[in-house]
Formats: sequence, structure tokens, C-alpha cells
Amino acid sequence: MISLTNISVAFGSRVLFDEVALRVGGNERVSLVGSNGQGKSTLLKIIGGTMKPDSGEVALSRHTTMGYLQQEGIKFVGNTLYDEVYSAAGDINKIQEELTEIENEMSNHPDPGNDEFMDLLNEYGELQERFNTLEGYTLKSKIEKILIGLGFGEKDFDRLTDEFSGGWQMRIALAKLLLQNPSILLLDEPTNHLDIESLIWVENYLKNYQGAIILVSHDRNFLDNLTTRTVEISMGNVTEYSGNYSFYKKEKAIRKELAENQYNNQQKYLKEQEKFIERFRYKASKAKAVQSRIKQLDKVEWIELEDEESAVQFTFPPATHSGKVSIEIEGLTKSYDGVHNVLENLDLIVERGEKIALVGVNGAGKSTFTRIIAGIDNEFKGVVKDGHLVGKKFYAQNQADELSGDMTVLATMEDAVGGEIRKSLRSILGSFLFKGDDVFKKVGVLSGGEKSRLALAKMLIEPSNFLILDEPTNHLDMRSKEVLMNALRKYDGTVLIVSHDRDFIDGIVDKVIEVKNKRIKVFYGNCSYYIEEKDKENKELNKKIPDPKKEISKLEEKKPVEHAKPVKSHDKNDKKEQQRRAAELKKKINSVEAELAKNENKIKELELLMGNEDFYKSGDNIKKVTDEYNLTKKKVEELTQEWEQLQLQTVE
Repeated sequence: MISLTNISVAFGSRVLFDEVALRVGGNERVSLVGSNGQGKSTLLKIIGGTMKPDSGEVALSRHTTMGYLQQEGIKFVGNTLYDEVYSAAGDINKIQEELTEIENEMSNHPDPGNDEFMDLLNEYGELQERFNTLEGYTLKSKIEKILIGLGFGEKDFDRLTDEFSGGWQMRIALAKLLLQNPSILLLDEPTNHLDIESLIWVENYLKNYQGAIILVSHDRNFLDNLTTRTVEISMGNVTEYSGNYSFYKKEKAIRKELAENQYNNQQKYLKEQEKFIERFRYKASKAKAVQSRIKQLDKVEWIELEDEESAVQFTFPPATHSGKVSIEIEGLTKSYDGVHNVLENLDLIVERGEKIALVGVNGAGKSTFTRIIAGIDNEFKGVVKDGHLVGKKFYAQNQADELSGDMTVLATMEDAVGGEIRKSLRSILGSFLFKGDDVFKKVGVLSGGEKSRLALAKMLIEPSNFLILDEPTNHLDMRSKEVLMNALRKYDGTVLIVSHDRDFIDGIVDKVIEVKNKRIKVFYGNCSYYIEEKDKENKELNKKIPDPKKEISKLEEKKPVEHAKPVKSHDKNDKKEQQRRAAELKKKINSVEAELAKNENKIKELELLMGNEDFYKSGDNIKKVTDEYNLTKKKVEELTQEWEQLQLQTVE
């Protein structure tokens, strides 16, 4: 449980929080929402202890642990990926080191029969029990599961963390948090830099998380699927809603209408009272009544309406005329070293007016593909042919680097277009979070996120008939995304979008192209349809085989329990011998369990390989892999039998 009481924060004359209170506990899933600049990330920092409020208290119940994933500033160096994540295991690591140390002492001990050796043996047994309770024996498989779920490949495990970019650094930090399993998770934009597959994995993992989660996200689907409580931050206060983001939007509309009615009634009452006071202020006979009404007005708690900006309707310039086909691709193959292909023998025709999402895991080649389509990368084999009079505009994540730092925000936009649209530039900039005097700031003083938003706004107002957008929503809030989504819906040109934001692309696209294993696969539908189809594919590929450990557990449940009888031996040496044998038996069991887990993982790897559509084209390799699969299954059966026999010995 965490409790915030009377939290206040101010930056100069601007009050960010005014005596805010909040309680979160148990397995609650809470989202913090509000427009940019209202203090969502600041509140997370206060909860996480990285920032102190001006006043108020943050209290944690006993034994509460917290893990905080911040939005930026994450950098791991000096370790391999696996070792960096392993370092988060905490107590398990310490116990592992102690076990190894005791093992060395026992192996080098001159007299295995003396009291000193038996003390070591007892200590070893106790540590093993703690290690088992903390699931130390499954730690390796758990780390691998988390890393693969977050999009890392096994070949990445031995890479230095220094080699990973900012987005992957965030994934490393998230992996460490999930391994630590704190009682409260604080997540600031955890879906940024995740591809759709990794995002869905994280979402499902968090659904089963045994602890509380407080998060900030601009991914509506993520919030809807995960959260059960929404806390809106606005005007220095927090307002709670007992549901997910969609519930919050509906409930807020109802509350807004009620507040407006109350506000209007209150303003009507105020005018009536002010009229009376003004009329009789200087009449002695009415002085008492006037003073009474002034006092009444002083006691009134006046309703303040949230200063919501009027909705901005941004419309693209009409798409310039072009032929029926926007782009035609035949036999496209791309390699950076001339040996290893990133893309291989791709064929694709994009017709005028199509709206397409390009998806796939990070590193699959999406950005490479878009750069080739945009005409930025011309080093490839095959044919990439633009249609008649096709005019392309490309937004890349490094687009901001091309902006002039000496120009103002408004001048940058004015330099891009002329005509009637110039009259709407300030409104358009407002939809991309440039408000008031922000438009007169020099580009050179803007943050990275602000520059990206400006580059996107500038590109979108320039006439074209084929838009290619690489992660256009990364630095946009909910409102800005909605403005852009509505504009893209109405756009009469061709659109190709790389995005992990399911709600955003769902509302725009009618076709999804997946980049996977150097090839592409087309899904004729929106993002929801694509996810449904992928889920069907994965269920087909990952048909569950009986889990040996679960089967053993069932057998153990059915087996009558024989209660151990107390040993009444007065022979000290007999007792020591029993302890020694018990320790050896435990060691054998642990060894078999480790070997069993290794072979089970091998089976899963082979099943995934055999489930690949290209596997059955591999000729002689089919028999080799199938034989290995059958041998591994046989090994699992043998190890399971051995494990059962050893377990029986523990109750004899």
C-alpha cells in the first residue's frame, strides 16, 4: 500500500499540485491521465522517491517494494545483457554465491564426518530451501522468457549493454523490473519503443502481475486492456474514475455536462446577487441586506470549469493527382554487408488511396523497407518503381535534425506552405502542443520531442499524394493523436505507417503488412484483425505438450502421504549419515530438475522452428530436426522417471 497525503508542488507562480491525496494498494491497476504538462510524470517521480514535493507526505506500508521505469535517461554499460538482467535478482544472487562457497568448502574439507562438516551441510540445506522458495532454480528460464518476450534474441544475451540503443535500453530496464517483481510497479510510457508483438507480451504479462501497477501511457488500447482505475490530473487536482480509459472518457463527459449546468446556475445566482448589491449599495435602509448578501457570496465555493482548448480540425491539403499505382516492387533484396540479407525477394503493389500499416518486431527491417520506398536508400537489388506523378513525403524519427535551429516554430511552418492554409498554422501548431508564445520559440531551444512534433507538423502540411510515416505518434498526447488520426482518415492520398499504437492505426488502415524473417505477409484488414490472425497462428504453432512437472504434481497429489515417523536413535553418527544422504539426494534432484528444464526449453525451440512456414522447404534439414525433436522428447521422459524415483526416496 502507498498513500499520498496533501502533496503540493509549485514551479514559481505555477501550482502543479495543490494538496493532492491518493491511495493505491493490493493488485490495483491505476493509470494517470491528463494533457501534457499537467504533472503525470512528476507525480510518478514523487511516488517513486526520485523527487520530493514542496509539502505533503508519501507513506509506504511495511514490506512494500517499488520499481520505477522512467521515460528517459536510462543507460546500462559494462555488462552483458544477460548478466545485467541477472544482477537484478538480488537475494537469489547472494544465496547462489553462498551455496557455491559452501560447496567449495565441503569438497575441500579434510574430514566429512566431523561436526564442522555437518554444520556446513546443515547450512547448505537451509540455503537450498531458501533458494528453492525464491524460485532460484527457474531463474535462468525466467530471465530468458522475459528477454525473449521483450524482443531480444538469444544471440543478444552475450552482447554488451553498451551496444543497445535508447529504446532497447528501456527494454533492459523493464526486464530488470519484471525480474525483481516489486509489490508496486511505476511505469512511465512503458510502450514507447516496443513493437506490437512485444507490447502485447508486456500487456499479458502485466495482466497476471502479482502486485499494484501505476502507469502513464498514451496508448489507449494498453490502458483499456490493463487498468481498472483512472486518475485524471488537471488544474492542480486529481479526480478518480473507477474504470479504464474508455470508462473515464464516458464518465468525464457526463460529469462535464453536470459541472457546466451547475456552473451556469451558479453564475446566474451570482449576477442576481451582484445586481441587488449594486442597486442598493448606497441605500441606508438596505445596508444590512446588502452586507448579508456580500457575506453569503464570500462563503460560496465557486465552481471552476477546466479550460479546455477548442477542438482543432486539421485537414490535409488535397492530394495531388497520380496514377492508379503508387509504387510497384519486384524481387526486392537488401543487404548491408553483401552476405546477410535484411529483406529478401519482396513483391508488393501499393495502389492509390490505400492506407497501410507496416508492422513487425524491432530489427525485422521495417525502417529499412520504408527508407527504400521513400527513395532515401537506393542500395538494393530488384525493382522499386514509383507510379505516375507520385509525390512522396517521408517522416522519419530523425527528421527533426533537418530543421533550422535559427528559425522560429511559426516561421518554420510558414516557410513550408503558402495560400489559405497559412491562416490555420497557429491552430495546427496548437494541435501539436505548441501553444501561445511557444510558436515564437527558436527551433534550436526546443527539446527532442518538441522538434519531432514540429518536423511532423511541417511535413504534413506540404502537398503530396503518398505519405510514409515512421512512428509519427511517439511524442504526441491523446488529443494530438486524435487530431492526426482524423486528418489521416480524411486524407485522399496513399498512406504507409510504421507504428506500434494499435488504437491509432486501427482507426486509419485497411491493410497490414507484416515484415518477418526477411519476407512480407499481407493481412487484409485493420490492426485488430491482424492481431486476431496472429493469435490464431501462435495457438496453432504452440500447441501445448504435457508439462512433465505438472504431471508429476498430479501423481504426487494422488499418492497417499506417508507421515514420517520420528527417529528415536541416540546414535549421533547415524543422524549425521542421514543428513549427509539427504543432502546428496537433494543435490541429485536439483541436477535432474535443471537438466529437465534444459530439455524442455529445447523442445519449445524445436517446435517453434518446425512451426515456421519455411521449415518444410529445407529438404534434408527436416529429418535432422525431427530426429532431434524425438530424441529430446525421449530424454524428457527418462528424466521425468528419474525425478519420480528420486522424489519417492525423499519420503522413504
